[in-house]
Amino acid sequence: MVRLHSLCVYCGSCSRVDPVYKDVAAALGHELALEGITLVFGGGQVGLMGIIANAALEAGGKVIGVIPRHLDREEVGHRGTHEQHVVETMYERKALMFRLSDAFEVLPDGLGTLDEAFEMVTWRQLGLHDRPVVLVNQNGYWDPLLALLRQIAVAGFAQRGLFELFTLVNRVDQVVPTVRALPEPALPAQPHKA
Repeated sequence: MVRLHSLCVYCGSCSRVDPVYKDVAAALGHELALEGITLVFGGGQVGLMGIIANAALEAGGKVIGVIPRHLDREEVGHRGTHEQHVVETMYERKALMFRLSDAFEVLPDGLGTLDEAFEMVTWRQLGLHDRPVVLVNQNGYWDPLLALLRQIAVAGFAQRGLFELFTLVNRVDQVVPTVRALPEPALPAQPHKA
């Protein structure tokens, strides 16, 4: 079973989204705090990032933000976290979030979140880590992505086992128990070789 002390949550800065996704972010932040799991997130105070961080903080949880300097100005970096790391590049952000986290969770969102999620899945495929990556398929949000991945596999552009590189859950309340039930990672993490 995975010892889950910190969870990296990939989510975005857009506020113009269906309220159901805002509720999902708030619920996860609250649950992480109650479970004593540190939230590692993208460091912004707007959009789903701000919602999840504020929910965790309001419930007494520990929150660590990681944000590149240029986004710290644009997205107004969160000033209420326990730790707020301002880095120079997007790559540094991803690498630090990786080092700080036991597992990775992907909320419904856009391109930035997909970029981060696919990097973690690709690193797993390359054998650079075997930490859990969980996608929350709230309201079937990721169904089109899953169809694309099936097409990639059918066309022969992915090895067998593509769908074993991540875990899919339908509701946010399934994230923590699902991660904890997965096998303990066995590979030494080597993201610097990516």
